[in-house]
Amino acid sequence: MSARLRKLFNDLAETFWLLPGLLVLAGIGGALGLVMLDRRGLVGAGLLDSGWLYDGGATGARTLLGAVASSTIGVAGTVFSITIAALSLAAGQMGPRLLRNFTRDRSNQVTLGAFLGTFCYALVVLRSVRTESEGAFIPHLALSVSILLAFLCVGLLVFFVGHMAGRINVDTVIELVADDVRETVGRLARPEPAPPPPPPGFWRDATPVTDPRRGYLQHLDETGLADWAAAKGTAIRLLVRPGDHVFPGAPIALVTRPVAGVAAAIRRATALGPQRTSTDDLEYAVRQLVEVAVRALSPGINDPHTAISVLDRLATALCELAPLHLPGGTQWREERVALAVPPFDYDGLADAMFHLIRQSAAGNAAVLIHLLGTLAAVLSVEGDPERRATLRRHAGLVLEDAERSIANPADLGDLRRQHLAVPRRDEDAAPRRDD
Repeated sequence: MSARLRKLFNDLAETFWLLPGLLVLAGIGGALGLVMLDRRGLVGAGLLDSGWLYDGGATGARTLLGAVASSTIGVAGTVFSITIAALSLAAGQMGPRLLRNFTRDRSNQVTLGAFLGTFCYALVVLRSVRTESEGAFIPHLALSVSILLAFLCVGLLVFFVGHMAGRINVDTVIELVADDVRETVGRLARPEPAPPPPPPGFWRDATPVTDPRRGYLQHLDETGLADWAAAKGTAIRLLVRPGDHVFPGAPIALVTRPVAGVAAAIRRATALGPQRTSTDDLEYAVRQLVEVAVRALSPGINDPHTAISVLDRLATALCELAPLHLPGGTQWREERVALAVPPFDYDGLADAMFHLIRQSAAGNAAVLIHLLGTLAAVLSVEGDPERRATLRRHAGLVLEDAERSIANPADLGDLRRQHLAVPRRDEDAAPRRDD
């Protein structure tokens, strides 16, 4: 799938108005269809006499539909107000970049869409009701469905209040963002080792390719671009990866043999946007989770338990990554390099996870001790020597910061003992990974 098409689908999936708009159209279409059935007399007299359908007069029908329409649009405003209040609370306490977890919530969209769809349904049915002086038409089937929709809206309102009360819970938000991290890791990581990169001098005489666009690289069609380069007998080295900002007029790639249409091919294979997304950007998904911990450790909030919960999720993601390989960024075609993209490396991923939390937790012994504990847990399942060296490096940085910022000897002693529990050598509790 091309990068621009993926971007379109991703933007539609995260759009707040799409599902409510579809439900409004469904309400209008359903009302027109049911009224048409009533006009054609497909509802038998036996069914009307059974008591399952509305059997009142035109005045009562108009009163009923007016009550349904006025109440649903009023409650829809309340639902919208509650959603805005939840968004404001989330932006203030957990960061504005987490608002997408609320706007893309299908439960919120369905609730708002159900109330608006019922409102439109009631209006469309109301316009078809006629009294005796106007021609006597009462859409019994459509009126009965409006009563069912009203009861459905009552149930959705109760569900929505409970859902939002749980959704703004910080642990729920952390778990949602952690799910994004795990989903991104599962999509990008591979069980087999990545193809090797070309020799260091491979790109020495490559020609730069500039790009007039601006924005963050959100989606990249690596397979399509590699196939194009192989077909043209050249190799392309992108200088950016998903999550990087593309500056207008700056080089975006290098090409070993200039060919016609290379700039257009790169534009077709890349989709830019005004903000980063977590679809193909592993570090951005991690930084969203880290932002929750950093805000929790700020003096205005001072909530170390939230930071500890974030550390648990980050360590879980690294443990799940232990048997997998991050993408190397090199695409080969017929034993020739076709495309190279800056890879996501383990060092950069660990730095994105732990640097800001460690720096923000300076002087907080509880968080630093837990950080060492999570590093020891990841080391117990990680068998790659280079990754283990990265984890031990972060454990050393934690100890150095603690010795500078923690004045209490008892707290510092606890932290040093926790640091001693971190495996020092690859032979200490180091499982081997089968490549």
